[in-house]
Amino acid sequence: MRKSLFIVLFLFPFFTFAQADKEVEAAIQALKTAMLAEDDAALKDLTSSDLSYGHSSGVIENQEQFLAVFAAKKTDYQKWDISDQTITFHGKELAIVRHHVNAEIAGVTGQINKLDIGLLMIWTKEKGDWKLLVRQGFKLP
Repeated sequence: MRKSLFIVLFLFPFFTFAQADKEVEAAIQALKTAMLAEDDAALKDLTSSDLSYGHSSGVIENQEQFLAVFAAKKTDYQKWDISDQTITFHGKELAIVRHHVNAEIAGVTGQINKLDIGLLMIWTKEKGDWKLLVRQGFKLP
C-alpha cells in the first residue's frame, strides 16, 4: 500500500504537467490555425482581454488592435512554421513559451513579406482555458 501511494504521489506531478503541456501546445496550434484562417472570432477566444501583442518591429497592440488587423483583412498569413519550441510553467496557470517562426505574410498589395523571428509568449489559464496574455516577437541574431 505504501509503495502504491508513493508511486501515485511521485507520478502525479508529471502527469499534471504533461497534461498542461498538451493543453498549451493545443492552444498554440489553435492560434496558428486561427491566424492562417484570419478568424478574428477564434483569435478573440484564444487571447486575453489584457493582451499585449508585441511585433519584432516594436509595434505593440492590445487585444482590440490585434483583432482589428484580422477583421479588416489587412494581411494574409500564408505560412507560419514553428520550430525549437519550449514550454515552461510557473505554477499551474502560467506558461512561458519560446519558439522560432518562419512565416510568409501577404500585404494588401499582394507583396509577400517573409519573417524569420523568435517569439516569447506568456499564456495564462482563465476560466479553465489557456489564453495568450503576452506575445513579443524579436529579431534573431
